[in-house]
Amino acid sequence: MPEARLPAIAVLATGGTIAGAQAESASHAYRAGALQVGQLLDAVPGLARLARIQAEQVASIGSQNMSHAVWASLARRIEALCDDPAVDGIVVTHGTDTLEETAYFLSLVIRHDKPLVLTGAMRPATAPGADGPANVFHAVALAGCADARGRGPLVVMNEDIHYAREVQKTACAGINAFASPNRGRAGVMRGAQTNFFSRNDTVHSKASAFSLGALETAGWPRVDVVHAGVDLGADLIDFLAERARGIVLAGVGDGNATDAALQALQRAAAGGVAVVRASRTGSGRVGRNVEVDDDAAGFIAAGELSPQKARILLMLGLSLTRDPASLQDFFDRY
Repeated sequence: MPEARLPAIAVLATGGTIAGAQAESASHAYRAGALQVGQLLDAVPGLARLARIQAEQVASIGSQNMSHAVWASLARRIEALCDDPAVDGIVVTHGTDTLEETAYFLSLVIRHDKPLVLTGAMRPATAPGADGPANVFHAVALAGCADARGRGPLVVMNEDIHYAREVQKTACAGINAFASPNRGRAGVMRGAQTNFFSRNDTVHSKASAFSLGALETAGWPRVDVVHAGVDLGADLIDFLAERARGIVLAGVGDGNATDAALQALQRAAAGGVAVVRASRTGSGRVGRNVEVDDDAAGFIAAGELSPQKARILLMLGLSLTRDPASLQDFFDRY
């Protein structure tokens, strides 16, 4: 009986802690993106028995410096690899700070169902107990799994599999720093074995209404996030309303804010700025017309999306329409 063909997996590296190097072994400080993709892969035991790998360096940055330009380059390369029948799956190595944002962005602009997996590390590559090699191993195994097809981009960290829409970084340190607070993990990895718990029932990837081309034609509409707190005034919101196409409120509780802030946001909406109410709490659902009269104010409710993901969806939505009802429909579906 012929030996089973190993899957062909493309690994795209963007830098991050997973490629970080310390100046001193005992130091917490490190330089993100210091190592190249070949060095990352060489540190993963058994990778050659798992898949046939082709590797590319897309960027070498800490993910706090992730940009629209890098997103565009990454998305174009992923689209080309998805169109290549010789490639079975794709892995992206990424810094953890904005990994959830990149994953969600890709879930909305990559119109393919080929397995796409993002991973990173909480410890730099040179640290004792570095988690990067295990995460890369699991990401490659997951990208080569037929059951990963059609689920949209996935994130694998610390053996846990997450859907792009759900995943959040919930801690600034420690390897157990990612969770999916509202709907739970998509599954788990056990060695090279993939175990899914549920399907992804949200609109993503192949069925998405959005595209990189439309976004670039619209000039990446500017959307800013305002963080609510005690005694939030109107001046910052009024300032942004003159400059931004959209504003996301990272509101207290159920997407709420001071009366002064809500009045300023209502003025912004009346002037044609798209205003979305999200919650700073980290989980839960911001429902329409709950505590705040969204219909009267012209606001959009973010649903389960975090402020940072609401910003991405609003930016993409504004590349197609400025109609608040149509934008609300996007938030209800994506």
